[in-house]
Amino acid sequence: MKKITIEGVEYVEKSKVEKVRTVTNGTIDNPFMIIGNSYFIRTVTHYFTGVLIWVGEKEIAITKACWIADTGRFNEFMKEKTFNESEPYPENLNVIIGRGSIIDMTERGLILEVK
Repeated sequence: MKKITIEGVEYVEKSKVEKVRTVTNGTIDNPFMIIGNSYFIRTVTHYFTGVLIWVGEKEIAITKACWIADTGRFNEFMKEKTFNESEPYPENLNVIIGRGSIIDMTERGLILEVK
């Protein structure tokens, strides 16, 4: 990447810089997505549980992830009393979810078993 120096400070052309913005953990801009907390995530097509490990401008990443195929009675599921069907991802696999697909996120315990 070509750089120029003006008064001892190096600069690069703005269009050549890759834009990456990470939303910081629990700031005033985003006080609710806290790294390390476990969440139930409802997207337009799937439900997941997992531990939030990264928040980007357009994606989030979770680990200890599980696809929840059938919650059963939703209020019972959210109270962590029951669920009908779950499929955990392989251990230590990170799952990236597009933020545009997220309907809501709620803190909830993890589901780590096949059911």
